[in-house]
Amino acid sequence: MENDVHRSVSSRAARRNQHQQTKDPEEGGLYGGKLSQEYSMKILWRRGFIRLILTGGIIWMLLILTVLLFHIWSCQSSLAFFAALCNKDSKVYGMLNTMGLVAPPHRCAIPVADHPNSVVIPEKRTPDKVIQRLSYIMEDKISTNGNQSSPLFGGHQTWKERDESFKIKPDMKVHCGFIQGGGEEMAQKDIEYVKKCRFVLATGIFDAYDTPHQPSNISKRSESLFCFLMVVDEVSLQFIKNNVTVREDNDGGQWVGIWRLIPLKHQPYDEPRRNGKVPKILTHRLFPQAEYSIWIDGKMELTVDPLLLLERYLWRGKNTFAIAQHKHHRNVYEEADSNKRRKRYARPLIDLQMKIYRYEGMEPWDEHKNTLSDVPEGAIIIREHTALNNLFSCLWFNEVHLFTPRDQLSFGYVVYRLSGAFNFFMFPNCEYNSIFVLHPHNREHSSKVEWAKTISELKKHPELIESKGGLGLWTPYPGNLDLVVLPPVARTSKAG
Repeated sequence: MENDVHRSVSSRAARRNQHQQTKDPEEGGLYGGKLSQEYSMKILWRRGFIRLILTGGIIWMLLILTVLLFHIWSCQSSLAFFAALCNKDSKVYGMLNTMGLVAPPHRCAIPVADHPNSVVIPEKRTPDKVIQRLSYIMEDKISTNGNQSSPLFGGHQTWKERDESFKIKPDMKVHCGFIQGGGEEMAQKDIEYVKKCRFVLATGIFDAYDTPHQPSNISKRSESLFCFLMVVDEVSLQFIKNNVTVREDNDGGQWVGIWRLIPLKHQPYDEPRRNGKVPKILTHRLFPQAEYSIWIDGKMELTVDPLLLLERYLWRGKNTFAIAQHKHHRNVYEEADSNKRRKRYARPLIDLQMKIYRYEGMEPWDEHKNTLSDVPEGAIIIREHTALNNLFSCLWFNEVHLFTPRDQLSFGYVVYRLSGAFNFFMFPNCEYNSIFVLHPHNREHSSKVEWAKTISELKKHPELIESKGGLGLWTPYPGNLDLVVLPPVARTSKAG
């Protein structure tokens, strides 16, 4: 009996153990399956996330590459619309140019003399046959319509005075900047230094827009013959001192390499680009003792000896004024249209300047005109400081003072108003591109007035309007400009 009880208990325990053994694997299998499924999902999500990141990165890189390729293509496109989209002053373009991904500008060899030492400098200057005496208005009319106003650097020139200034006479007195109290003041030490300068190579930096670039291939003869003068405003002077080594001589003169810095205090205009036109156009006023001058924009590194430039562009052909032909435009109205598309200044104000020129008889350029083009590349100007050239520079600057600071728009107009009295040599653009290495600006310049689309917008926001320059655009014109229709512009060339 006792044995039967033991067998019954043993059998129940055995069945219990068997049931437990059967149950445990089932539960363990279910729990293990859940773990395996969750682990698989985590792996799947992780792989999907990595693939998403890689795909997004590839798409982003392809997008950047597409934009860069489009930028390269637009800068070399022959279609005006796409060429207008190219900003050659941007850092992107500068980077692409450095990498050799952008085609270099069209260049051709300059037929210069073999060596600067072989150049024969004329013993006598070109005689002044047309203008015997040229003087300048130095005091401004400080009262207009009974209201007192501070002197303007270019003066408050009336429409009548402007018209009379184009009528050439043996004895002339004209506005030519540097009105007393108008700004642009040079230190006495620099005034004394430039008095000795007979040959001048000049450049300028304003609003810290560029970095000084040392000219190359300068001969010993030119080093001793030329004054290398870099005109700067106070902002640029401080920028240069912070970023470039500036040395000081025993007389207090400041130097960056071969350049003698010429700081100008009290800038006359709100717009830095307009300030930069003072040393560029009125070189003869800043350096009155100079007989010859070469101006180059601050973004350029000169690569040709300056004495060779004078021989090639002035003395060889008995010229007194030389400037390059624009690469794309000959018609000033086409250049104005390009300026509007590229937002170089307020579009309605460019139109107003062009309407005044059209009202005064300025015709679009064609092959029947006596000039190769009405539009120059103004970044390099080579001239002898004759009385007629000085007059032309004064009249050219007066247009820049009265209207927009886009000097390429007013050059051809002044030539037209002088009725053939002013002769100049306009050399090929491919030679122009061979004179220098072009460097990008430190930053992209933009002023608020450049984005204005209508006159009403400017009147609604007077803070956009310059207070000291371009006042001729806001002075009532003695003619009905409403009837003026600007010539149609066929956009057959690049925007430039």
